[in-house]
Amino acid sequence: MGFSNWLRRKGKTEKTKNHPVEVESAAKDDANSKDELDLNSEEKTMQQEEQGQGLFNRLKDGLTRTRSSFMARIDHLLSSHKRIDEDLFEELEEVLIQADVGVETTLRLVDQVRAKVETERVTDPTTLRPILQQTILDILSAHTGTLTLADTSPAVIMVVGVNGAGKTTTIGKLAYRFKSQGLEVLLGAADTFRAAATEQLEIWADRVGVDLVKHQPGADPAAVAFDTIQAGRARQCDVVMIDTAGRLQTKANLMRELGKIGRVIERELDGQSAEVLLVVDATAGQNALSQAKLFSEAVDVSGLVLTKLDGTAKGGIIVAIAAELGIPVKLICIGEAYDDLRDFEPDEFVTALFEA
Repeated sequence: MGFSNWLRRKGKTEKTKNHPVEVESAAKDDANSKDELDLNSEEKTMQQEEQGQGLFNRLKDGLTRTRSSFMARIDHLLSSHKRIDEDLFEELEEVLIQADVGVETTLRLVDQVRAKVETERVTDPTTLRPILQQTILDILSAHTGTLTLADTSPAVIMVVGVNGAGKTTTIGKLAYRFKSQGLEVLLGAADTFRAAATEQLEIWADRVGVDLVKHQPGADPAAVAFDTIQAGRARQCDVVMIDTAGRLQTKANLMRELGKIGRVIERELDGQSAEVLLVVDATAGQNALSQAKLFSEAVDVSGLVLTKLDGTAKGGIIVAIAAELGIPVKLICIGEAYDDLRDFEPDEFVTALFEA
């Protein structure tokens, strides 16, 4: 089920404190009470709007490099043509490929734009901008999703991805988010072949204030997953997150290891599926797409986390991954702050990408 529904089901929605109520008079001024409630409601709405605008501005800031590179080329292309013709479409393909949208996705995207131009009988090149924006939005909207947690105790999230993609940081930020929502969280260090991986996860656990299950270096990663789930049950935790290895240089071993961990988790959840998040580094460009394909062969990836979007001019890779793999993009990271790991909202993302 969706994460917000899961929270409600578990009774973990935001709690209000019980304050003693002073009854001054049975003839309380209802009009004044209503005015106060209305004022509080207006203030709350204003605060929410300001917070939302602040988050959107941070998203825009995080996409600055992609937007300045991608949109500058798009605008230059459209302004340099007096009419819409095949030369324009060919140059548009080049711009999209350079933005790491990918050849296959670019061809599909341009074909869709071309079809809209023909259907709507568009002749002005500048009108291609909103058409392109809507077409990208349609692709991303078709391949997006929300963080989903199984209705189990505890709910389990398995995090996969290559070393250096930002797995540990993603786990730490998610742990912070869950704990802020009043949930009990337990981490499992199943990347047992890198001592540094366990140390990094331990630092995050201490920083956020959650417990960590770890074994000796070289231990069976599936055993760590098993013990973490068992410990989560014993401690009545709400969420268990399991870190895994990402050694692409030992592809066969990695596939077997991840598959074994996945089977252990499925068995412990009585056949229910865990949330399997694949963390990919946006700065890797087309390599990120290759990584996504590789990990999808090993485990049933249920969602993507795209990190380091603030550090690349090729954020178009998110379109390629969504279109070519069909795996829903669930989270994006646009900075170093704890709350810079955000739910992926296609409309907000595309607006921030195209808006000056």
